[in-house]
Amino acid sequence: MTNNIIIENQYKRTSLFEKDNVNYLVHVLKRFNTVPKLNNINIITSAKEPLVFKILPNEAIIIGATYLKNPVLALVYLRYGIEWQLWYKALSNKEDDSALCDIAAFEVARIFYKLLPKEDKEKLEPLDYFLINLFKKDEDLTAEALLKHKELQAFHEIDNSEKEFEDSWRPIVANLAKPTEYLLMAGGDLRLNIDEVALLNKYGCRPFPRPEAFTFASSTATSVSNFAFDKTDKVRSILIKNSLKNGFKKTTNEFSELLKNNLKTLFKLNDACEIIFSPSGTDASLQVAAITQIITDKEITHVLVASDETGSGVPAALKGCHFENTTALNYPIKKGDKIEGFRDVELIKIPFRDEKGKLKSEKELDTEVFTAISETNKLGRHIVLHVMDHSKLGYQSPSEEMMKKLDALEDISMQIIVDAAQLRLDPSDIHAYLEKGYIVSTTGSKYFTGPPYAGALILPESMSNLIQSSKNKLPIGLTQYYNHSDWPITWFCSKELSEGFNYGSYMRWNAAIVEMDRYYKTPILYRNMGIEMFCDFIEDSINDATFLEPLYGDEVKTNYDSKEFGIRNIRTIFPFFILQNNKALPVDEVKKLYALLNSDISDKFEGSPLEINRLAAQKCHIGQAVNVKYGNDLQSAVLRISLGARVISESWVNRDISLFFRNIEGQMNQITVIIRKIELILSNPELLK
Repeated sequence: MTNNIIIENQYKRTSLFEKDNVNYLVHVLKRFNTVPKLNNINIITSAKEPLVFKILPNEAIIIGATYLKNPVLALVYLRYGIEWQLWYKALSNKEDDSALCDIAAFEVARIFYKLLPKEDKEKLEPLDYFLINLFKKDEDLTAEALLKHKELQAFHEIDNSEKEFEDSWRPIVANLAKPTEYLLMAGGDLRLNIDEVALLNKYGCRPFPRPEAFTFASSTATSVSNFAFDKTDKVRSILIKNSLKNGFKKTTNEFSELLKNNLKTLFKLNDACEIIFSPSGTDASLQVAAITQIITDKEITHVLVASDETGSGVPAALKGCHFENTTALNYPIKKGDKIEGFRDVELIKIPFRDEKGKLKSEKELDTEVFTAISETNKLGRHIVLHVMDHSKLGYQSPSEEMMKKLDALEDISMQIIVDAAQLRLDPSDIHAYLEKGYIVSTTGSKYFTGPPYAGALILPESMSNLIQSSKNKLPIGLTQYYNHSDWPITWFCSKELSEGFNYGSYMRWNAAIVEMDRYYKTPILYRNMGIEMFCDFIEDSINDATFLEPLYGDEVKTNYDSKEFGIRNIRTIFPFFILQNNKALPVDEVKKLYALLNSDISDKFEGSPLEINRLAAQKCHIGQAVNVKYGNDLQSAVLRISLGARVISESWVNRDISLFFRNIEGQMNQITVIIRKIELILSNPELLK
């Protein structure tokens, strides 16, 4: 057997495939898809030696039938064995250094065990196996302590008991001896942690593929695709090999720069533009606040448009305050406290909605923005205007006319930041902003469906030159937030940042860039037709459902009436209220419905027709609840169905036009299922209590 398929060509009616075990075996094999794919490594099952687990370096893994009778046990041991083979290949088959393989494989398998769902761990609890026992103890074993465990050497029968763990290996193991799914949830904050039952994070997604779910949640966050996961897992293998060959620091710096250059290439950016990576969109706001502190000696005022539709931590970040209790680099801090080195600033918030919850008109918002800037300018302060290009509900502000008016102002000290976190833009839109000297703040984790927490600032040449010429250093407190490699390596201001590396951020950006690349490989004609076709269907489907009420209508749609087609000129986020007896559901019931929608609830419909059971079982992941008043008094919330880049890229296969549109139609059918499941939940109101 090759390519890590455990039981290929071995499906026989043996005790292994007794009826009670088949479903669980299928469940475990799905998770096996996250194990690295290695060519030319055979996985051989043995009935003659049912308790055997043996690694034949660069050849095979032999596993006994006893392991396979407990699929979770087999999964954990095979994860160890395949990881061992991966590191052995990276070492170019050097037996003398096999101790590294023991340590790295143990660390990866230990984390893999921790990420198993609770029901899987329970199946391992009564078992007495060497690896499982060590994992259950959860001891913090050093490399030196592990090398004394002869049981690890017994797996491959290479004697490395006299081998010392080399210092050059330590950073490689510390950063890369982790499962790819763990890396995709590392280097952010606690919101990326997954629960132990459904393995979902706060955003309702997971750091490894979830193909069983219908997913249109790109306005919030999305589980990584199989395609991007496999590409990113392969990158981890390459990085391990290159780090062992060329040194960890050199390899990682080159990887960081490669990601930035790939992003520039995809967006066709000028080489003189600079990119700063950020663990999240809120961290990007903190970076903007820090940059502003070093380029001006004036007092600073941030004018935050759409303050009610940005990240909850953005206002604190712009004031130079901690916005969580832990940083992305895992430093404990106190939320709300001032970060060392930041000056006091003024923050003017301009929300989209008034105190009654009513959406302001374009004219009202423009007037508020112009008044805030005019009055602040009279005080001689430096102004940072945060423009919204696609909020979480699809709004934009100020208008293009107001932006032209602001650009024409003289005798004003002002920098404009475009909040394009949704990245519902074409490369030409980004160029237009940069040519005006605007900084673009974006992520790869919304429209392009990379894993959550992949932020970046794109800076125009003029701003890059201004920062580079500054002799000021970034606030000292940022050493707890960012590494030097996240920033342009030539800048003086960031020289004193941490020398470490945020591999979580890098891997998330790698996955996002993979998605961007395959999206842009779809011919633009079919891409745009697919977008219009799909979005028209969502809008019609919501309008046709009597129990849904769209929020969009007379909204702020700055550029939606443009004659030229572009992703920012068409609505791609569709928020809606959910009605029961012609009344909008209260917030808590909307949130409960969102969770039920994203879960298998077939157990609530036992005895129902098969069609109902299938509908209840289907997991449907859409955009998280956003609190919005219904009318002038009822506090409700909206859910969102959104177009994501994968709707297009996963439909364009084999360069077949007819298949492309058929695949789009298949995803339209998924929208119908989502709306039908909402109706099913509403028809059983006891589920929402």
